[in-house]
Amino acid sequence: MLLENKKALVTGSSRGIGRKIAEAFLSEGAEVWGMCTHESAGKAELEKLAADHGTKFHEFYADAGNAEQLTAAVKGALSEAGGFDVLVNNAGITRDTLSFRMKKEDWDSVLAVNLTSAFLVCQIVSNDMIHKKTGSIINMASIVGIHGGAGQVNYSASKGGLIAYSKSLAKEVGSRGVRVNCIAPGFIDTDMTKAVKEDIRKSWVEGIPLKRAGTAEDVANAALFLASGMSTYITGQVIGVDGGMGC
Repeated sequence: MLLENKKALVTGSSRGIGRKIAEAFLSEGAEVWGMCTHESAGKAELEKLAADHGTKFHEFYADAGNAEQLTAAVKGALSEAGGFDVLVNNAGITRDTLSFRMKKEDWDSVLAVNLTSAFLVCQIVSNDMIHKKTGSIINMASIVGIHGGAGQVNYSASKGGLIAYSKSLAKEVGSRGVRVNCIAPGFIDTDMTKAVKEDIRKSWVEGIPLKRAGTAEDVANAALFLASGMSTYITGQVIGVDGGMGC
């Protein structure tokens, strides 16, 4: 098992990509702490999956956009776990509209959840990791953080900022044995993208070299690779899981 005896923290674990990452980690033997805003519909299923693989799943709650609440919750989870071997910052929101129509509160809320929360969680967890001289941090970026996206200036800015932050943090903590990488998903079939009109979805797929949308499992597999011992000489990188959209 790739993550046997490892402890992992996954934010935004209630559904979509975060849920699949939690499942993948549990299936490979990790003990997982999943953070979400409130009790998830899949909590019991994750606890059973953990038990089936001889490990445990712990769910805890915080609003990623509330700095004080988030900090207190993550510090509590870190204390309970005794430290994390893997951190996945996956919590994220969208508030899409054209730039000239965007309300400042929609800019602020997206930056707070998608970028500032990752900084706060990394600050707490990486401080513990550098003292133990080991750890893998995985930050969930996006293809629009690299290429931009019309109607998504707040989301694109948050993900582009997350990439730059991750590369900088990788240089700070690398000498202490801690790795920091990003995953940049493309068009992934999740509840978020299912809300997009069908004709727009079809046009997106037509522009993907592999001619299909990605799945949450595709992203979870990349996270599993970066969390495991298979990637111990990889840091400061952005792994695109986009079917070739970014090539």
